[in-house]
Order: sequence, then structure tokens, then C-alpha cells
Amino acid sequence: MALDPMESSTTPAAGPSTQPETAFEKWRSSLAQLTGLGLNPVEAKHRDERLAQERLEGDWNQCEKWKTGLMKSSPAVVFMMKHLTLSGCPFTAASIQCHPCPPTRSGGFSPDHGILLCQDRFFSKRHMEDTIVHEMIHAFDHCRFEVDWGNLRHHACSEIRSANLSGDCKWTRELRRGFYSFSKQHQACVKRRAVLSVEANPNCADKAMAERAVNEVWDSCFKDTRPFDEIY
Repeated sequence: MALDPMESSTTPAAGPSTQPETAFEKWRSSLAQLTGLGLNPVEAKHRDERLAQERLEGDWNQCEKWKTGLMKSSPAVVFMMKHLTLSGCPFTAASIQCHPCPPTRSGGFSPDHGILLCQDRFFSKRHMEDTIVHEMIHAFDHCRFEVDWGNLRHHACSEIRSANLSGDCKWTRELRRGFYSFSKQHQACVKRRAVLSVEANPNCADKAMAERAVNEVWDSCFKDTRPFDEIY
């Protein structure tokens, strides 16, 4: 079809198109943001801050999603929530909070603040389940037995019970840590992890003191499975 002579005579001649260059710049910019290559120091800093914030938000969202699901469907978590309520210390979702942590821990319990879940330290939902149960046993002990956390024997007993009853020392977890044995593996794990926790107590001078505290209460506390009927 022929062009209208009037239209062709009044339309300016098109210059070189800038569209390919614009598309290329968008591609180059997105690749630089993805890889970090070709960015100046200011751009690189902004990129790192943005990625760090996205990781924090992603970790928090995943942690909250798993936590909410476990509080509804995990038999062990639901069981512990029931017994905490019966002991006069009910735990709600607000009592279990997700936050970033150092790489050496996955959770914690504070009588004043509840349970901490280290949002960036869980390799599976089952790992989080074990951690929640572990910390809930500490909460149960604090509520039911009025634990003095500055007393190493008290602390040792609760650490023995938590490691023993939470699933923290099952064989697959120990294998992941690089520890495995076909004879008394569970007991060895419980004792080792209890000593590590007590050693971190500000009132503990050294590993020998932590080991002594754990050994002094071992027999009675390892046998104490409350509120479970047996080792979970």
C-alpha cells in the first residue's frame, strides 16, 4: 500500500532508534544489581543494604509461617502449650518471637521476654519444632519449679531435660553435627549439650565447673520426663 504523499512529505525523517540502547541499559543495570559487577561503591553499598533487608524480611516471613503452623499442628508443641497453660504460664504467638541471631544459636528462653527463634538459623521446619519444644521445656521448668538460672545445678537440670525431651539429640541431628555412635549416643549428646549451655552461664568459671554441675544432677534430671510420659 502506497504512503500518502502529504503524510510522507510532512513527517520528519526518523533518526537512529534509541530503543535498543534503552533496553540494553535496563538489561545491564539489572545484571549489575544481580551480580554486583560494574557498580560504583555507592551503588554497591545500596545493593548490599537492599539484599540484606530482603534476606531479613524473607527469613522473618518464613520463621513466622513455620511457627504459626507448628503452634497449630505439631503434637509436641501443642502438648507443651497445653501444659504451660495448666501450669499457669500460657504461651501465645506473641510469646514466641522471630529475630536474627549470631550463628552459634537457634533459639533461647528468657523469663522476661519468652522464647526467641533465630529466624536465620533453621535448616528445616522440624529443626524449628525441636527448638520450640526445647525452649518450652525451659519455660515449663521456670514456671513449675521456679528455676534459679544463676544456680548452675538448676540450670544444668533444665538443660538436661530440654536436650533429652525435645528431639534435639535424635540420631539424625547428631549425624548432621558430626557426632555418631551406636552405643549410648543419646545420653552422650544430652550431656555434651547440657555442659555447653551451662558453660555459657555467667556464673560458670570454666568447662570443668559446668561438667561438675551436670554430673551432680544427671541421674535425677535425665529420668525426669515431665510433662511427657516418656522421652519424646
